[in-house]
Amino acid sequence: MAYSNEDYLPTLEELTVPEIEITSSVFRTAAHHLGKYCDNASKEFMLCRAEEDDPRKCLNEGKEVTRCGFEFLRKVKKSCFAEFNQYLQCIDHSGSEMEFKNCRTTQDIYDNCIKENLGQDRPELGYFAKVRLHKTDRPKPGPRPHHLPDTLPAPPENYEPADPLKKLSKY
Repeated sequence: MAYSNEDYLPTLEELTVPEIEITSSVFRTAAHHLGKYCDNASKEFMLCRAEEDDPRKCLNEGKEVTRCGFEFLRKVKKSCFAEFNQYLQCIDHSGSEMEFKNCRTTQDIYDNCIKENLGQDRPELGYFAKVRLHKTDRPKPGPRPHHLPDTLPAPPENYEPADPLKKLSKY
């Protein structure tokens, strides 16, 4: 896509956001509770991306998702660090697929700690696949321009469509 001088391009400072630098096993351990904790921020970001169709307009929503992730991990570190680490070690050592099924006892201990300290239950199976409406304060964008394709050229004057039965009449 080509840009002109009139197009807004964000500055490097606007694009620079501290990243959550964690390994896949840490992310997998935190994923269910993190997803539920940051559910509204994530839905706001995804709604913005779908409605605006321009990632430049959703930078603040993306930063909010990252901020929420940091906030959740700080709370877990402060109140459930030992339980999280125990569950993490189990998942990390449960094979190359890091399966949850091998770690149900440590998961239960971790889930109970999150419930006691953060007041959040583990999301039930299928929670993230359900249709959940999201109420937003962000103004709805205007309609997108609908571009119609150019009309097809008219066929030549002596054009005859092919008759498939003509070929079969030889036999």
